Amino acid sequence: MTHGYTTGTGPEPAGAPYGTSYGTPYAADPNAAGTPYAVPQQRTTEPPAGPAAGAAPAPARKPGRDRYLDLLRSIALVRVVVYHLFGWAWLTVLFPSMGVMFALAGSLMARSLKRPALSVIRGRVRRLLPPMWAFAVVVLAMMFANGWNPTEDPDHGDTWGLIGLFNYLVPIGAPPYPWHVGSQSGLLEDTWAVQAAGPLWYLRAYLWFVIASPLLLWLFRKAPWPTLLAPLGLTAIVGTGLVKIPGETGNAVTDFAVYGGCWVLGFAHHEGLLKQIPRYVSVSCAALVMAFGLWWASNHLGPDGWDLNDIPLAQATWSFGFVVILLQYSPSWQELPGRLARWDKLVTLSNNRAVTIYLWHNLLIMATVPIIDLAYKLPFMQSERAVGALDGAYTIWMFALVWPLIGLMVLAVGWVEDLAAKRRPRLWPNGTKRAAGGRTGARAARLG
Repeated sequence: MTHGYTTGTGPEPAGAPYGTSYGTPYAADPNAAGTPYAVPQQRTTEPPAGPAAGAAPAPARKPGRDRYLDLLRSIALVRVVVYHLFGWAWLTVLFPSMGVMFALAGSLMARSLKRPALSVIRGRVRRLLPPMWAFAVVVLAMMFANGWNPTEDPDHGDTWGLIGLFNYLVPIGAPPYPWHVGSQSGLLEDTWAVQAAGPLWYLRAYLWFVIASPLLLWLFRKAPWPTLLAPLGLTAIVGTGLVKIPGETGNAVTDFAVYGGCWVLGFAHHEGLLKQIPRYVSVSCAALVMAFGLWWASNHLGPDGWDLNDIPLAQATWSFGFVVILLQYSPSWQELPGRLARWDKLVTLSNNRAVTIYLWHNLLIMATVPIIDLAYKLPFMQSERAVGALDGAYTIWMFALVWPLIGLMVLAVGWVEDLAAKRRPRLWPNGTKRAAGGRTGARAARLG
């Protein structure tokens, strides 16, 4: 949802370091003792072959990152940058990145909750906050330098404006920011603060899910299907206007409802529930849920048409069905196959710097404008034809320029993510192995 600011995808701020596996093996028999889900298991064409008599058992597969999930996260990040740059509403239908990202985060959270819940929550919060603080320091400094006073802001005002600044430290609510700051003739348009602070809504939603996860996972294991479907029912109540909760509290509750189903789907993926359902059943049901989402959207189009961010129930149902299909076909790659392997380093880098890319991309998109405007002052750009050509390709130039700027920001502040995760700071963690005296290959890969 927009809530008056831009939306998109958010990263998993507390992802496992490379060298840690996702998920757990699925139950071989769904009706066996200790398996809580009495549902039919997906049929296979032939039983898995066991080791021949007298033969040594096959070596256990070395644990590692699930590269399929890593690839989904990278696609989601690219999609949100493109969406915020070009504003194409149909991208929310083509790839509902928010639902995908919350599902991946939910799966990771379920895996982590094998440890004591309090330590898991503390670790997630620790990894989330320092990158946010680095971002907040820069953005708040720019706001104050342009004359913003939170105590005099017409949308906040008085002491509530100062109290709201706490959300730049811990995102439990909506942080205050001016709708207009600076001047229209400045380097950045006067609405830059709205765009820059917009992504912070995801951090609030993520934090809520993290805190609620121990209870949600307990409920899921007790009653998987009601827990899985309850967020869709809640969205039908608070996301359609049937029950209206005013202000940012209503926005936060709606976000929690819309993406709660995807978060719990991450639990279902980790716990093996999805693999116990025949694929044709889950895909057919998912298609029906998605069809309902499109039907609902067609009758409740927002100001940007088919932008599902403006249509909560359509967003919830379309994202839910989309995620079911993605996770049902999840191949659990340890390495990217075939031609996808050429993107391995970029996928690794984007996953290691997901929070940095997500937090800064909107501000960097706006930073491309004054840079491109310098081209109009070049001697060979003084003709009407040259100016027209640049005007026609302006957004394309923004797209081409934003990626080097993102790369520079990764170098400048990305290492904060390593400090937050208690790892050695790295400037460009794309998985490249470096030879070092006395360091084993496995150790080098883990640090890379």
